[in-house]
Amino acid sequence: MCDHCGCSPSDNSVTIHKPSGHGHNHDHQHRRTVRVEQDILFSNNQVARITREYFQSQNITALNLVSSPGSGKTTLLEQTIRALNDEIRIAVIEGDQQTMRDAQRIEATGVPVVQVNTGTGCHLDARMIEWAIHQLPLKDHSLLFIENVGNLVCPALFDLGEDMKVVIISVTEGDDKPQKYPTMFEAASLGVITKTDLLPYVDFDMEECRRLALAVNPALEFHAVSAKTGQGMDTWLNWLRNRCG
Repeated sequence: MCDHCGCSPSDNSVTIHKPSGHGHNHDHQHRRTVRVEQDILFSNNQVARITREYFQSQNITALNLVSSPGSGKTTLLEQTIRALNDEIRIAVIEGDQQTMRDAQRIEATGVPVVQVNTGTGCHLDARMIEWAIHQLPLKDHSLLFIENVGNLVCPALFDLGEDMKVVIISVTEGDDKPQKYPTMFEAASLGVITKTDLLPYVDFDMEECRRLALAVNPALEFHAVSAKTGQGMDTWLNWLRNRCG
């Protein structure tokens, strides 16, 4: 169980074993089940609502990039920023458990960035984003990328106040990711398949991946890109331009 997000089995019940209070020997147990109805995400969602209202008032497009570790999120961000930085005001919130490595990579592209280290936490939450945006010189009509901690489970549950979640999957991970992690693909509005230059060398079926994802979320859009070769990047960049237009 994650101490930070409280992820646990979906049956939110506690079974309490109590002595019966009578003295005879018996081999049966007395049980009382107490239902736990408190929404552990209530506080997070309240902060996220306020953040979303702020983004909307400033015409800031906020995209929450979610994926498993090693999908190529930061490399995709670097190439995206270099292509769009002269057209669109861009800022980045980097989420990782430790180190400043990704923030340093983004800083080298010339855009404002702030690093949020979660320690043992497996995801960003709304309060972290609230803190981070106060550290950034966000301007009206900006594009804010939130690079979440590498994890395809808990980030699906946490609203950060973003416009949408963008789920990223690399061809090196296997085409069955949407079937294994359906909640994330259901929560996302866009899917990006990365590292397509490696397709000749890995066992990854693009159409099967799309099929499994659309079975979970029929409205999910898809882009396939290689940040290394540039293949498919124009379609991804035009999609971002349209979102910010």
